[in-house]
Amino acid sequence: MRNLIVSEFVTLDGVMEAPGGEEGHPHTGWVFDFMGPQQESYKLDEVMESEALLLGRVTYEGFAGAWPQRGGPFADKMNGMSKYVISATLEDPEWNNTSVMRDVKDVSGLKEGKGGPILVAGSRTLVHALMEHGFVDEFRLMIFPVVLGSGARLFPETPDKTPLELVDTGFRLRRGGAQLPHAGKPGLSREPSLGRYRPSYAPPESGSGGSAGDVVSCCAPFLPVGDGMSAGCSWPRSGMPS
Repeated sequence: MRNLIVSEFVTLDGVMEAPGGEEGHPHTGWVFDFMGPQQESYKLDEVMESEALLLGRVTYEGFAGAWPQRGGPFADKMNGMSKYVISATLEDPEWNNTSVMRDVKDVSGLKEGKGGPILVAGSRTLVHALMEHGFVDEFRLMIFPVVLGSGARLFPETPDKTPLELVDTGFRLRRGGAQLPHAGKPGLSREPSLGRYRPSYAPPESGSGGSAGDVVSCCAPFLPVGDGMSAGCSWPRSGMPS
């Protein structure tokens, strides 16, 4: 069974729209104020470890219009790897190694095939459908210390609660080896840090509570603590904020 990983840039208030300069949002490009070498290295490692991209049509067309003109290890992998786009209308895709899937239910067969991880980026509507069908094995949410106040959010409005369990933390940006960085204080890192969460439907990991592909990852949010903002994972077992 192949693992399906949803990897997104998300603000503190849950907005995923226009992180990289896409048109239509007043604060488009909001990730550029916070990205650093560690995050860029992590994203490179992530795409290198993946064997396929799964995208919705809007994100696919944005990627297809950008990556073929770029070079370097990241672009080379993006252009060369297998790509699957969910669309009822797309015909004859031009981006290299692209296959069109007409129904999100077909992802079940893709996951059951042989191969490495399947990576989903952007594609908000598709992500909602994947969640509805229980296809997501892992969320990697790089949460940035900024509140936009408006914009499309990753998680859909729903009357249902989705409990998440903290599995691990990463991007251990520690000061003095004891504490995650504080936001809003001079001289301290403003970069996001990483935590891992497991959805309620994912099976437990042998020996530690979850298999490698059955976790939900999230860059640690910044929460008020004392006189500052402390970076650390929250919402264990109680779900992400709505």
